[in-house]
Amino acid sequence: MSALTPDFADFYRGMMLEGFSREAETTAKVLAAVPDAKKDYRPDPNARSAWELAWHLANTDVQFLNGIADMKFSMNNPTKKPATVSELVTWYRENIKKESDRVKALSPQQLVTPVQFMMFNFPVAFYLGFLNNHSIHHRGELATYLRPMGSKVPAIYGGSFDEPMQQAA
Repeated sequence: MSALTPDFADFYRGMMLEGFSREAETTAKVLAAVPDAKKDYRPDPNARSAWELAWHLANTDVQFLNGIADMKFSMNNPTKKPATVSELVTWYRENIKKESDRVKALSPQQLVTPVQFMMFNFPVAFYLGFLNNHSIHHRGELATYLRPMGSKVPAIYGGSFDEPMQQAA
């Protein structure tokens, strides 16, 4: 980590936030596909329900960005949670934008500051990679719930049966 420079961390932040903003829009589509009437669906008794998983995905994305912006991870849950899928998607989009803007405001020097999280002690900018991987992992998990709940699967990385890729005109 000694070779990490503030300039590289600044570049890395820009690259990761740009990519994550695209991922977050895809995540919002997957969240929106969860039917309110089937939020209690779970594929196995030991699995999270669709609602528990959707909340974990949305809330943890926001909490990670918040921890990066604060340069410390408290991972506190909000006191008022969304009650419907539509409210969750709105909450997610608003908070992802707000917290991403806070991360954008960090100085390059702040981005190389080591921050403790669980057993890790990385420069704070590197948690953007952890955020991205965690988000994609749980979004894929939630996407596998959609068809058994009677919903349609949105395009994620290319088309899906329900949302095929469009050919360029």
